[in-house]
Amino acid sequence: MQIEWRIARLEDLKEIYNLIQNAVNTMVKQNILQWDEIYPSEEILLQDIHKKQLHIGIVDQQIAVIYVLNQECDDAYKNGSWKHEDKPYCIIHRLCVNPVFQNKGIARMTMLHIEREVVEMGLQAIRLDAFTENPFALKLYDGLGYSIVGYADWRKGKFYLMEKYL
Repeated sequence: MQIEWRIARLEDLKEIYNLIQNAVNTMVKQNILQWDEIYPSEEILLQDIHKKQLHIGIVDQQIAVIYVLNQECDDAYKNGSWKHEDKPYCIIHRLCVNPVFQNKGIARMTMLHIEREVVEMGLQAIRLDAFTENPFALKLYDGLGYSIVGYADWRKGKFYLMEKYL
């Protein structure tokens, strides 16, 4: 499957927000309650677009996946026992596969794309957080070699803090 990667543009916002809403509905049906009508909001996504940090993957002229890549993190990231504290890193936020494209390897392809992109940027580690009750995300990150280095407690529950040295 070919994925075309690019930075999201303002005109993508409606499709991106619909993708998020459909993903939230799908997760609720699977009893994965990590996102809702509050997070991620359209306003947060708009900020991501304005900062040029929201990336999209397009398959057959439809947005198949989104993610945010930056070095911004919540104070709860201080709870991590980061193994590579001294290495330059980036953080993945809001990785979301369009439900139409789920179970086709898109998330894995996206993570491998992100890892290549991060190396090209001269960074050496990736950090992220994953909802402890999302078995799909946990299987993905574990299979790609991400290590749990701590926990964060947020409004929706407990999240693993994870890291991978590239």
